Amino acid sequence: MSPMTPDNPMRHDPTPRQRWWQRIAHPGQFVAWTTPWLWPLTALTAALLALGLWFAFFNSPQDYQMGDTVRIMYVHVPNAWLSQFVYAVMTVSALGTLVWRHPLADVSMKAAAPLGALFTALALFTGALWGRPTWGTFWEWDGRMTSTLVLLFIYLGIIALWRAFDDQLRAARVVAVFTLVGAINIPIIKFSVDWWNTLHQPASVFRPDGPTMPGSILTPLFVMFFAFTFLFLALHLKAMHTEIKRRRVMTLERRLAQGVQA
Repeated sequence: MSPMTPDNPMRHDPTPRQRWWQRIAHPGQFVAWTTPWLWPLTALTAALLALGLWFAFFNSPQDYQMGDTVRIMYVHVPNAWLSQFVYAVMTVSALGTLVWRHPLADVSMKAAAPLGALFTALALFTGALWGRPTWGTFWEWDGRMTSTLVLLFIYLGIIALWRAFDDQLRAARVVAVFTLVGAINIPIIKFSVDWWNTLHQPASVFRPDGPTMPGSILTPLFVMFFAFTFLFLALHLKAMHTEIKRRRVMTLERRLAQGVQA
């Protein structure tokens, strides 16, 4: 059988076809592919936030014990969820840096850290506002609150590590190891209400026997869940684009400086 040529449709192309995650591994291709998604994500986030806030303030009942202060839940719970979700994204990115050597893994990890710190700080702040009328105190050293505070310190430590190195490749490896070690705190936050006596109630949404909340509360809560999640995705994409462009400028400046010295 004669070998197949471009004119021969029977010939197999020896070049392996790249999958979509391989095609966008190049920073420039990633920016070009994801830029059109920013405005739809932003619009969807704004619409969901408006809808969720309308449900929370005008179409959800008061709590028989907490009254209107229960509405803080619609901001507190999504931020608490994102404080852990963002760290999960960073953990996967850390594996991508150390194991899979993906060119954008460290960019994702670096872009997510300030957002995770922000969501964690908002979770602690809104939790304190909610705790004062509910528990009679802004702060209590129970398992969940303490482990969430530890998570905030981990985020701040990761941000400091990124800034401590001039070599971004070396920084990425160090931060990736630190991130993987800090991941042990996520199950501690999750199961702290089961392991220790805390002021926080056990899970009431994601349970094997179904949610214990009525639909009038679950609906705005889920809307706000999605709103804050899409907010993170939009901010994360934008932060990754900014970091890619910053590195490109640094590379050009370095090459220019080397050219001048030569």
